[in-house]
This record gives sequence, structure tokens and C-alpha cells, in this order.
Amino acid sequence: MISLKGSGLTLEDMRAILYQNEQVKLEKTAKDAVVNSRKAVEKIVKDRRTVYGINTGFGKFSDVSIEEGDVRTLQLHLIRSHACGMGLPFEETVSRAMIVLRLNALLKGFSGIRLEVLERLAYMVNNRIHPVIPQQGSLGASGDLAPLSHLALVLIGEGLVWQEEKHIPSHEIWAKHNLQPVVLEAKEGLALINGTQAMTAQGVVNWLESETLAYQSEWIAAMSMEALHGITDAFHPAIHEARGYPEQTAVAKRILEWLKGSHLVTKQGEKRVQDAYSLRCIPQIHGASWQVLSYVKEKLEIEMNAATDNPLIVEDGAVVISGGNFHGQPIAFAMDFLKIGIAELANVSERRIERLVNPQLNEGLPAFLSPQPGLQSGAMILQYAAASLVSENKTLAHPASVDSIPSSANQEDHVSMGTIGARHAFQIIQNARRVLAIEALCAMQGVEYRGIDLMSPSLLEKWHDMRVFIPSITEDRIFSVDVEKLNTYLKEETVNEKGKRVLS
Repeated sequence: MISLKGSGLTLEDMRAILYQNEQVKLEKTAKDAVVNSRKAVEKIVKDRRTVYGINTGFGKFSDVSIEEGDVRTLQLHLIRSHACGMGLPFEETVSRAMIVLRLNALLKGFSGIRLEVLERLAYMVNNRIHPVIPQQGSLGASGDLAPLSHLALVLIGEGLVWQEEKHIPSHEIWAKHNLQPVVLEAKEGLALINGTQAMTAQGVVNWLESETLAYQSEWIAAMSMEALHGITDAFHPAIHEARGYPEQTAVAKRILEWLKGSHLVTKQGEKRVQDAYSLRCIPQIHGASWQVLSYVKEKLEIEMNAATDNPLIVEDGAVVISGGNFHGQPIAFAMDFLKIGIAELANVSERRIERLVNPQLNEGLPAFLSPQPGLQSGAMILQYAAASLVSENKTLAHPASVDSIPSSANQEDHVSMGTIGARHAFQIIQNARRVLAIEALCAMQGVEYRGIDLMSPSLLEKWHDMRVFIPSITEDRIFSVDVEKLNTYLKEETVNEKGKRVLS
């Protein structure tokens, strides 16, 4: 059980909630803060003070006053009108993350929402009631208005929820659970949708998958080293300590651990003096991607515990301030940076694939790893596919955050496009994983030609794991099937951290 209180939520907590179905509870101190901030909203309504989002319109309509009797209708209209999401839905995991993150933000006690609404959000998490939320339609400032409105629709019984990969009307789910939809009171609709939880939720899933993928890229690269008789001198700790990047040093250390006991790798001068960059510079290239992951982790964990709606109720309810914490610029930058870091893991992987299949570069392996070069094409088109994926990634890696377009009659005249950046980062991760799956497929075939009895014990274990569902290339076949099997194998390691706990 993960206790939510508006602070202290970590990415490892999110891993447990998202992939291991860990349940959540609300911390008592946070509940008290929520109750106190709600009292402030109710006093504002009672005293007929004019406060944005409570008894005014929204955006450019902020100067329009709303009568006390219409504050409920105002919130209902807000949710319905802002539910303008388009396109395919976010993955169910992202939807689950979005509920958790919005709940955690509201528990900070700055939003003026009723405790019973937050208890319903917690109920949704613990009973796997996940809204169907379209991916497109957010500008990433004024919050993720469209995606979060689709989340709020489920609360009021008007949206769709996931159920066994189908989309079911939420009012049917509430009836099944013997619960009534929530009726939103003053400010509650705005409190639910004015935040960065769509981009951050996708960002959390991106980071968790990326961390696993970064670890996996190391053992896959190490297996390619074996298949290509790579030179291990380039991983000597003194080289990396001389430069001073701890991530680079750590990658070199882990690669040597994977290669411990291998009789396939070589020393400087045994076969050649030095390797190509895609082998020799693995610590420098992969290590730089780990630096990206460190930066992104820091920004995500701040945002996961941030109050990002507007206005915020502070000083025990005495002051209500309109600000701009909903602006997604920090996460927009982080997601654009993540795109570059993961795209590079795929770029260098594709270069190793080329070395594994190219008869002029692969140290005597069969051309394209074919069992009958000429009659059979072997892994020739696998390299084409990898090249296509990395080229697509280069397009997706264009930063979304450099764009902005005004909205709400120029009241909201600069936006982050952070949700677009997060979505594109997710696409890059999926492409990168498939490139690494192709490298794994080629590397395991390469070491088989060399002699698996000469492999390091750790990599031989990985080889056997994959050979359970990926047969040796003895005849041309539909290799896309193999790539998808390997992709699934790699993706599933995000769930249980096997990709992280590779070596003790």
C-alpha cells in the first residue's frame, strides 16, 4: 500500500502502483489539509467574493461573474466543453498514472476540492477503474485540459473506462459498484483538470520503460562485443575515471561484469588495435544517455509532487492566488531531452547491427548471418528495419517545446506542447526497443557461430532465455515475428525490474 500525501511520491512507488497493482491510501495529514482548503472555497461562495474559477468564467471569460446558484452548472459545463481529446487513447497504464498523479497533487491542500472527490479517485485506482483518455488535444499549458477533462468525465458518469481492453460507459461501472457519479461543487471541475498530469503520467511511464531499456542495451551491446571479438581494454576503469563522468564509469563497469569469463572478447593487439566507435565508445555514448535519465528523473519527481492547478488557496485559506503552475515547460524540456537520449541508444545499436551483418565488418561471420549466403538473405532486411526505425526517431526527436501557439483569445498566449513531447518520447522508446531487439537477435546468432561454450556465463544465461522462444536462424523465416517476441520480452522486464537487477 502506497500512502499518498502530496509529497514524497517516487518513480519506484509509481512502478509498484502501475505494474504491480499496488493500492493507494490517503495520508491523514493530507486529508486534513484538503478539508481546510475546501472550507475556504465554501466561505468564498457564501461571502460572494469574486474569485477566478470559483464564481467566474474560465480563460478569456475570467471577467464574467457567475451567480451562486450556477456554480455547480459552471463546473459541469467546464468538464463537458473541455473534453475535446482526439485520436487513439493513452495506454491504460498512463491513464492509471494520471489518476494517481492528479490525486497526489490535490492532496497538497491548495486546490479547494472536497475530500470525497479524492476518495473516489483513490477508489478508482484501487479498483482499476481507468478512464479512456484520448492522446491528442492538449497544449500543455492551462494544464492538460482536454485529457484531464476525459478523466473527470468518468467521475461524473459521462465518460468511458477500460475493462478487459474494451471501452465501457462509466455510469455502468458505477452502477456495478453500487456508487453514484460525483456531482461537482464550486471549483472542483477546474481543480481536476488544471494540471500537468497527462504529460507527467506519460513521462513517468516513459522513464520507467527507458530505465529498463538502458540497462538492457548494455547486455545486448556486450553480446555484440562477444560476436565481434570486441576489445575490452576500452572499458578499463582508469580511462573512464580520467574523464570523470560517473555514468560513463558505471556503464563500463557493468559491461565488464557482463563479459566476465568470456573467451570471445579480445585484448588490444590480439586481432586489431582498436574497435569502431559503436563498440569502443559504449560507455561514453550510453553513459551520456544515463545522464539524460538522471535529469528527467529529477524533473519528474518534482512535478509528481507539485501543485499545478490554478488558482491556489494559500495561507490557510486567507489568500487565493491566480498563477501559472499549470505551465508544462519543465516537463516539455525534460521529455524533449529524453527523446534525444533514447534515440541515441537506438542509433548506436543500429551501427552495431550493421557490423554484425556486414561481411566486410563482422570479423568472419557469415554475410548477413545467413545460413546459405545468396540463397538465403538471413538478417539483411533486419538491418533495413532498424535503419528505418532510427530514421523515424530522428524526426520524432525534433523538440516539441520549441513551438507555441496562442489560445483563448490570446489570454493564454504561450504554451509548452509538453504532452506532444511526452507522446513522441513514448514512440521513440517503442522504436528503440525494437532496434535493440534486432541487435539482440543478430548478436545471439553471431555468438552461436562463434561457439556459445565460449560465452561469458551471464550472457550465456541471457542467450538461453531468448532461445526458448527465438530459434536459431537455420532458414529464412518471417523475422518480424521474432522481433515482436523479443520486444515483448524486453518490455515485460519493466514490470518486475529484471532489466534493472541484471547483476548483483
